[in-house]
Amino acid sequence: MTLAFIPSPSHGVIHLGIIPLRFYAFCIIIGVFVAVWLGNKRWIARGGRAGTVADIAVWAVPFGLVGGRLYHVITDYELYFSEGRDWVDAFKIWEGGLGIWGAIALGAVGAWIGCRRRGIPLPAYADAIAPAIAFAQAIGRWGNWFNQELYGKPTDLPWALKITSSADGRVPGTYHPTFLYESLWCIGVALLVIWADRRFKLGHGRAFALYVAAYCVGRFWIEYMRVDDAHHILGLRLNDWTAMAVFLLAVIYIVISAKTRPGREAIVEPGADDDTGPTGTDKDKAGDKAGASDVEGATVGDSGAEKAVEPEGAAGAGAGADEGAAGPGGAGDAAGDVGVEDESKDEAGAKKAGKS
Repeated sequence: MTLAFIPSPSHGVIHLGIIPLRFYAFCIIIGVFVAVWLGNKRWIARGGRAGTVADIAVWAVPFGLVGGRLYHVITDYELYFSEGRDWVDAFKIWEGGLGIWGAIALGAVGAWIGCRRRGIPLPAYADAIAPAIAFAQAIGRWGNWFNQELYGKPTDLPWALKITSSADGRVPGTYHPTFLYESLWCIGVALLVIWADRRFKLGHGRAFALYVAAYCVGRFWIEYMRVDDAHHILGLRLNDWTAMAVFLLAVIYIVISAKTRPGREAIVEPGADDDTGPTGTDKDKAGDKAGASDVEGATVGDSGAEKAVEPEGAAGAGAGADEGAAGPGGAGDAAGDVGVEDESKDEAGAKKAGKS
């Protein structure tokens, strides 16, 4: 008898009038916003402009959604194109079914297009958003909880997930909450990438490759626990083979990149250092310029004060005029000062008037 378990939501959609609001979609949207927010902060810290991450996300996110859905439909085609199934369901993305492998692959194509339009290197952008993507995955996995899908083998552990739905071949009971395992794993991956990036100054796409490799390790054992229908090759699920292949490619990239392109990019976005906008490092630059102006103004003021006490100097219009009027050489000493020159002219006029 299971004494404790994680309950499943009774439904994954609420209706606002005739408009259905699906929690699966909300999880995806929240994940995207978090990814853009964190990616923007990391991009600015790397020397990029504020807003660049969001501009490129406009390309990457739609491509990623299409790629994720395509991978799911192709690898689970029998759910949509076998006898008794409706192929139109393949377009119902709100019902669940996004393959992370396709999302990352086609999302990278969209990011590449956005990066080329902005004239920035894709590897640097990928490094900045790598942990942000992992956090987005952690949030997005909770959409599977609302849909009561992608759970693991039966268990009576205190953190077992209780499935109540019997739709689409589900059997009510308590199972391993693989959605929760993957969500926690993705958080760990994000923290690992952030730490490694600070510790080793990863660049040229190596932070992104680390994210991919670390995610694949977790996905392998989590995928092995799942009981939903999947294609098997030599006793392993298709996604297990995919995880192993992608892991090897990521590790190979890290090794080769570290040898051929060590260090980190010095400039990630040309012209970003010239910005004096209201955000990020631009504020600091504006503050530095303002501070320099204050110092310069103080220096000029000090210089003027020094000139004011000199016997024959001309510091300001009023002081220079008084000195010029009082002394016989005042007009000559303040020849460069407009106020003194005017006052000297008035004095000369007064003398002429006296003579006449």
